[in-house]
Amino acid sequence: MASPPRLELLGAGPPMAPSEDPSTFPANQPRSRTTRRRARRPRLRRCLMKGCSVRFRPIHPLDRYCSTECTEKARQWSLWKARQKYRASKRGKATRKAEHSRRRERLRAREAQIIAADMAARVITRRFFRRLLRPTRMLRNLPPDSPLTAAAVLLVGVPAGSRARSGAGAPMGGARSGARVRARMSQ
Repeated sequence: MASPPRLELLGAGPPMAPSEDPSTFPANQPRSRTTRRRARRPRLRRCLMKGCSVRFRPIHPLDRYCSTECTEKARQWSLWKARQKYRASKRGKATRKAEHSRRRERLRAREAQIIAADMAARVITRRFFRRLLRPTRMLRNLPPDSPLTAAAVLLVGVPAGSRARSGAGAPMGGARSGARVRARMSQ
């Protein structure tokens, strides 16, 4: 190895130093614990999850979060951010607009179906009739061969409207009003 020209002028020899990356230990140097190379471990890092900032020692060089919980939270945030970005784009806006129009159409169809169901059949609960019904003890006074039905006796206060009929447009029990039923009951 030749020495640099400036050192030759001074009469010095080439610089001698140990190799920076020796493949073997030098023969004249004793082995000691300090010369043994220690295992490489990454430095402590701060968790990148917002609000966490715990110091941790990463297992893998690409680890950015201290725990699986923080990793999962970061993943959820990343997906949310991607959705926001997509919705802001032209294609995302068009998709969203189509979704909303389909939803409005479904709501209109459901509403029409409910209205049609209301027109087809009306469910009348017991509580609805509770205040209009007469007590069942009234049936004791009814003779067995009476032309009045039990419904006609008990439902005297119920109006004979279009939806309060027993059959195809016929009033219940053949009586049109409560006055007739009361008159027959008193006989």
